[in-house]
Amino acid sequence: MAMLEVKDLEVYYGMIQAIKGVSFEVNEGEVIALIGANGAGKTTILHTITGLLSPKKGSVKFEGKEITKIPAHKIVSLGMAHVPEGRRVFAELSVYQNLKMGAYTRKDKAEVEETLATVYKRFPRLEERKNQLAGTLSGGEQQMLAMGRALMSHPRIILMDEPSMGLSPILVNEIFDIIQSVSASGTTVLLVEQNAKKALSIADRAYVLETGNIVMSGEAHVLLEDDSIRKAYLGE
Repeated sequence: MAMLEVKDLEVYYGMIQAIKGVSFEVNEGEVIALIGANGAGKTTILHTITGLLSPKKGSVKFEGKEITKIPAHKIVSLGMAHVPEGRRVFAELSVYQNLKMGAYTRKDKAEVEETLATVYKRFPRLEERKNQLAGTLSGGEQQMLAMGRALMSHPRIILMDEPSMGLSPILVNEIFDIIQSVSASGTTVLLVEQNAKKALSIADRAYVLETGNIVMSGEAHVLLEDDSIRKAYLGE
């Protein structure tokens, strides 16, 4: 059984259909990339999975449980975390306070402190800047904070929306190394990313989205070598 199963998903913004019957699945332990041009519907799919948008048709199942009608805050407590596009850190709160916000669904204080120590180990810069206001961090540091905050909920699956957006090439490499280490530690990853080359280089499988439809899917290393993918998304 797939950990995450999206079936025949249709999502509308008013009269405009953004997602047109999309189906895909994510198995436990995988890194799955969802790639496509701007406006293809990638972010809309993540928002629907995490309960921020309601689909007109279709279903989303997480670990066999139907979550299509469950509100976003309850989905977090089931073991799903979302790193939104544009980072969305709480600018007026400190790095430490932002991280603690990520653990709001957890009750065991000792376990939360344990997770915090793990996050600081993975992101040493966040520990160095723990008392700094999140709004004063660089773009790369804010991305690390958004990822660290999501990991504080101790998720079984983490959904990441454009983690490399607006970052320098060196920081992009660093962020992707972190995504790989998150995966290696046992967290399943669904990655939405415009940097198709980078996404395909670390993913197990990928789905290609065009104007609300999945037009291609397969093993990431095979798609990386596909001529049509290279022309459309890799600029080759």
